[in-house]
Amino acid sequence: MKILICSDGTQSAETAIYLGGLLAGPLKADTALLGIAETSQDEQPLRDALYKQAQLLQGHGVSPVIAVQTGEPVRQILDQTFKNKYDLVVIGARWTGAVGEYWRSTKTYEVIKSVQPPVLVAIGEGKQLKRFVVCTGGKEFIEQAVQFTGRLAAAVGASVTLLHVMAEPPAMYADLVRMEEDVTQLLESKSELGTNLRRQKRELDRLGVSAEVHLRHGIVIDQVFEEVREGSYDLIVTGTSQARGLLRHYIMGDLTRSILNRANVPVLVARAGPPKAGRTLWKAIKGLFGRR
Repeated sequence: MKILICSDGTQSAETAIYLGGLLAGPLKADTALLGIAETSQDEQPLRDALYKQAQLLQGHGVSPVIAVQTGEPVRQILDQTFKNKYDLVVIGARWTGAVGEYWRSTKTYEVIKSVQPPVLVAIGEGKQLKRFVVCTGGKEFIEQAVQFTGRLAAAVGASVTLLHVMAEPPAMYADLVRMEEDVTQLLESKSELGTNLRRQKRELDRLGVSAEVHLRHGIVIDQVFEEVREGSYDLIVTGTSQARGLLRHYIMGDLTRSILNRANVPVLVARAGPPKAGRTLWKAIKGLFGRR
C-alpha cells in the first residue's frame, strides 16, 4: 500500500502525521510526506519542518519520502496522487466555524472531491484506531468502501461496526420496523438490505476483522453521532461516489459533508463503486415481505 500524508509544516498538521503513522506502520506502507509552500522562499523552512515531523513517523517504524512542492495546495495534491497512484491520502482539517455548509477549511472538501484515492481527514486527537463505524447505507455500491476499511482494520487490529439508519416509517409499518430492528432476522432475510449487509459482514469476517451490524431509526445524521457517542468509536467511515461525465471528480453528499462538519474523531471518506441497476418497486416489496 502507498500512503500520502499532507502537511503544511505547522504543529496543527501533526495529528495527520501521527494518524498516518498509526496506519502506515502496521501496513508496512510506502509513505510520502508532502509539504506545499505558497512561495519559493518558503520551501526551505517547510522542508526543515517536514524533516522534524518525519520523526513522528519514524516512531511508528515508517521512513517517509519527503517532497516539497510550490503552488496551490489542492492542485499540488491532485498532481501528486495522479503521478504516484497512492492508495490513501491523509490530510488535516482546520475548523473555521459552524457557519454555512462548510465548517472546516474549504480546501479539505476540495481535496476529497478531487483526488482519486480515499481521503482520511485527521480530526480530533487521533491517538488510537481500535473501533471503526461504517455508515453503509445498506447498498451494494458501498462494498468497495467496506473492503478498503476491512484492510485497514485488519492491519491495526480494529473492530468494525456496519451502521444502517432507517427513516422513521408511518405507524402502519410498525410490524416491518420490528422485523428490521431484529439484526439476526434481517441478516437471514432475502431483502435487499439484509442481503447487502450480510455480504458486507461476510467480507469483513473473511479479512479476520471482528464485525457486527447495528440498526437505528430516525434522522440519519443525528443517529450516526448518537452511535459514535455510545460506541466510543475512533474512526467514522463514510462514502463518496464518482460523478458521471468526462471530468473525474467525486460527489460528496449531504451526509458526508455533515459528518465532516460535526465529527470530533477522524473521518475516512472512502470511494464507493458505481451504483448497480435499481430494482423494481415490486421486487423491493417482495424482498421485504418474502423473508423466512
